[in-house]
Amino acid sequence: AGELFRASSFGLFEYVSDRIPEISDELYRIDDAMRAGFGWELGPFEIWDAVGVADAVEGMKKYGHEAAAWVNEMLAAGNTSFYKVENGVRKYYDIPSKSYLAVPGTNEIIILDNLRANKVIWKNSGASIIDLGDGILNVEFHSKMNTIGGDTLQAINKAIDMAEKDYRGLVIGNDGANFSAGANVGMIFMMAVEQEWDELNMAVRLFQNTSMRIRYSSIPVVLAPHNLTLGGGCEFSLHADHVQLNAETYMGLVEFGVGVIPGGGGTKEFALRASDEYKEDQIVQNALKERFLTIGMAKVSTSAVEAFELGYLQKDKYSITMNRSRLIADAKAKAIELADAGYTKPVQRKDIRVLGKQGLGIVYAGANTMYSGHYISEHDKKISEKLGWVMCGGDLSSPTEVTEQYLLDLEREAFLSLCGERKTLERIQSIVTKGKPLRN
Repeated sequence: AGELFRASSFGLFEYVSDRIPEISDELYRIDDAMRAGFGWELGPFEIWDAVGVADAVEGMKKYGHEAAAWVNEMLAAGNTSFYKVENGVRKYYDIPSKSYLAVPGTNEIIILDNLRANKVIWKNSGASIIDLGDGILNVEFHSKMNTIGGDTLQAINKAIDMAEKDYRGLVIGNDGANFSAGANVGMIFMMAVEQEWDELNMAVRLFQNTSMRIRYSSIPVVLAPHNLTLGGGCEFSLHADHVQLNAETYMGLVEFGVGVIPGGGGTKEFALRASDEYKEDQIVQNALKERFLTIGMAKVSTSAVEAFELGYLQKDKYSITMNRSRLIADAKAKAIELADAGYTKPVQRKDIRVLGKQGLGIVYAGANTMYSGHYISEHDKKISEKLGWVMCGGDLSSPTEVTEQYLLDLEREAFLSLCGERKTLERIQSIVTKGKPLRN
């Protein structure tokens, strides 16, 4: 693999260095063109920097390639890279002036990599808290696939504590390939297999409390999701004061696929939103059905617009950023806007209307019909009934108004009970070990 990389890359380095100034006077334009036009994650000069300019020049000679004269002049002058970051500003090597100049347009965007050297004010193994300036903090995930575990939850709570004390707002966003692939199911699997139910109960409760803190804190919290925003990442979005999302966002509550229901406040939130859609002159079960099927079928949006259509976003509480590189900057601007408008802490809801047995009848009948028709497995039927139990508020004798905490307790109880099922553990194990969903 190393030989293949060297054989292909050294020729590329020679070619791009010789194309200056033939096709561009500035090297950053070539990198921009390759990223924007051909979908490269890094442009050729950025790859060269990652390899090490001086080391690559020496290696090129062994393979019969020669870098352009200006590259050798740059190295002779003591400049060892094509790009560098100074005081949070990314600069490129300008060949005519033989100096570093700021990359045009970057003053309007926020690149977290550029701030990491001197703007990180707290960090652990799963996340970092970065000062974006103007009184706004940012929580950046950096676990595998940006999954959410105890470290991530600790960082979010720490950031809210700090923001409520000394800052004006909080952004939760990152520059990774995906915003978040959801909760760390490997951790859940280990706790369930070892039957550490008290620890698992505490972990789920912490997740729920973190979601609730995102909504009920005294400072505005803006989420900036992009690409995969699944499970727990979606649940955080459901509770944010505003969601500033990239147009290419694939959002969904996919817990059904691993044999559980959304346990971080997602099921509660869908019950709450269904309650807000109930109208006295309409059949209320239809609103419940739509919300139930979105979770039960693990629907994932194919765009930011579809995320709204599926009910993951609320009207006037989300904005779409077309240019991915502007996402964090736009989220910061929205947090400042909310703070300037005199943001006040919301009041927890105590008027959530749940249907009780009136809704459970529809859920149980539908699940049994799907099972009888061989559309779902017996375990899918059980998960559906647990989901319906939570969204209907249990077997209440008539429609009743309940609190958010009541629904959270039901949600946590259902989640824990499903974690004790053998078939659920088989589904989680398949995801963890093979990366593929299991239908059993």
